[in-house]
Amino acid sequence: MISVIILTKNEEKNIEACLKTLKWADEIILIDDHSSDKTLELARKHGAKIFERDLNSDFASQRNFGLEKAKNDWVLFVDADERVTPQLRAEIKSVIGDQGSVVSGYYLKRKDFLFGKELRHGETAKVKLLRLAKRDAGQWQRRVDEVWEIVGKTGELKNPLDHHSHPSMTQFLKSVNFKSTLNARVFYEEGKKTRLIDWFKPPLKFFQNWILRLGFLDGMEGLIMALMMSFHSFLVRAKLYLLWKQEGGWR
Repeated sequence: MISVIILTKNEEKNIEACLKTLKWADEIILIDDHSSDKTLELARKHGAKIFERDLNSDFASQRNFGLEKAKNDWVLFVDADERVTPQLRAEIKSVIGDQGSVVSGYYLKRKDFLFGKELRHGETAKVKLLRLAKRDAGQWQRRVDEVWEIVGKTGELKNPLDHHSHPSMTQFLKSVNFKSTLNARVFYEEGKKTRLIDWFKPPLKFFQNWILRLGFLDGMEGLIMALMMSFHSFLVRAKLYLLWKQEGGWR
């Protein structure tokens, strides 16, 4: 038995396609940050349980709230712009049905698509996320770029989760701006500062993704991804510098 949890905020363009790949789940839960579009209407149409809750810039808290609401032993976290393929579905059902297994959670690989094109190179091609685990195995930590910290043995599934991110440059830029602000705030609260050497990390990240990780083989989409990842890195450091200057006093 498995519960699927999705965090949403104005995802009417994504949610229906996502939910159609989850009809096999025993329970689908949406933790919604007060969507103003048709997200909830479409979710109800597909039988999802809906809980409206303020995100408050804390993704880990939102996910942990979902864990509290889930009723099944196993939980799968999926984003609205992700799709569970039939192959992945079969593999998930197989591993959670193995009564002799001592594994508490599984990492999922992710297949990224940008503007409809699969990205086979760069850092996104190597992403592995702990998204499937026993409900009581642990809690999510960190407000942004959150991580599921669980106790026990972990495994890795072979079939990837399809990720159709950023349908437009406008949406991509909004996401980068939002996430970089949250990351800067978390670093500030942890007492971290932007050092001189940190300003070299954004161009190095571009070089790593575009050259070392062969992002150029993904064409223009690979270039856009490498540039945006570098831009995100720069924004985090710039915003962290400004936080210390404006709020904490620069020393």
